[in-house]
Amino acid sequence: MPRRLLWLLPLAFALALLAWWGLQQWQGPRVSAYRVHAQPLVQDVVATGRVITPSRVNVASEVTGTVLQRLVERGQHVQPGQLLLRLRDDQARAQLEQARAALRQLLQQTRPQALAALRSADSALRLAQAQARRARAQAPSGALSQQALEQAEQAEQAARQQQAAARAAWDAARPGGAVQLQLQAAQAAAQAVAQRADIRAEAAGQVLTRNVEVGDTITPGQVLFTLARAGDTEVSLPVDEQNLHDLAVGQQARCITDGYPDRVVDASLVFIAPAVDTSSGTIELRLRVSDPPAWLRQDMTISCDLRTAQLRDALVVPDDALREREGRQARVLVLRGGKARAQDVRLGLRGLVASQVVQGLRSGDVVIADRSVRAGQRVRARLQGLPAAPASAAATGAAR
Repeated sequence: MPRRLLWLLPLAFALALLAWWGLQQWQGPRVSAYRVHAQPLVQDVVATGRVITPSRVNVASEVTGTVLQRLVERGQHVQPGQLLLRLRDDQARAQLEQARAALRQLLQQTRPQALAALRSADSALRLAQAQARRARAQAPSGALSQQALEQAEQAEQAARQQQAAARAAWDAARPGGAVQLQLQAAQAAAQAVAQRADIRAEAAGQVLTRNVEVGDTITPGQVLFTLARAGDTEVSLPVDEQNLHDLAVGQQARCITDGYPDRVVDASLVFIAPAVDTSSGTIELRLRVSDPPAWLRQDMTISCDLRTAQLRDALVVPDDALREREGRQARVLVLRGGKARAQDVRLGLRGLVASQVVQGLRSGDVVIADRSVRAGQRVRARLQGLPAAPASAAATGAAR
């Protein structure tokens, strides 16, 4: 009897193993799957752009000249009126001194002489008028000859002409007269030419580029410096036009630069371009960094995660479980009665790794992620956890 049992034990083990294998085959293979349930979901648009300023200023010269001194370097912050560059201005300074000297001559010599000449002409005219009156009074009685009368009248006329010329000269040389205005204009013009030798910043900002060295000869219109005007820093962000329906001014973003990947910069959407770039299928967004850190530099590459919508309680299914996805419609395989069953679903918000299901599934349903499984196949679920963090940025901003 014991010997017979020894023979039966292996046979029983083999039968049990065969039964277990048959059960496994009947139940189907284990495949990766998810149990869907409600959780927070964030929809973002992710894109890569560049740090810019809303305005850049090109600083150029108005005159031809030789650079005598350069006073700023790239990266330096400047204030309005700050001297950036000085040109050699010997000729301009000489012209300015000449204009100043002419004005001093008017004040110190020409004007006093004109006033003295007018006073002298006035006195001479009064004397000539008195003599002419006496001559006209004496001539009828024969006390004075006709020739003497004519000479007195001619002297009066000459004195009157001299007085008119002296008055005209004084009117030109008097304070506020034509000569003073002309000389002041000449001085202002010479001073303006001299001032053009000093190249100054018109607005506060940061020097981005400089294209000149001491000793260079520059010409009018040549760009010497490029300044980033002080103010809010912005991010130029091209995103795929397919994201337009999710975008709105005022949405918030978190950005990370390639140079400082461990530092986050907060920004907000302030501008959506009115036209799409037809060559890339993208539309430009402008994000404003209202409080830019000192390390944030112009033209840095920066990646931004722009939050477009969020839900606290959304029925979420991972994207790798979605099949035949087209717009808001998709299909999943749901495990029901030990078999994979096809189920059409309607989607809502889209995240980076998961999407909201608004119709077709209920909390607790098990969806199959394994792409090798077909509808109607018997399978067993090997459950995996849903994404721990809220999914984000389903739609990227890369050009198509």
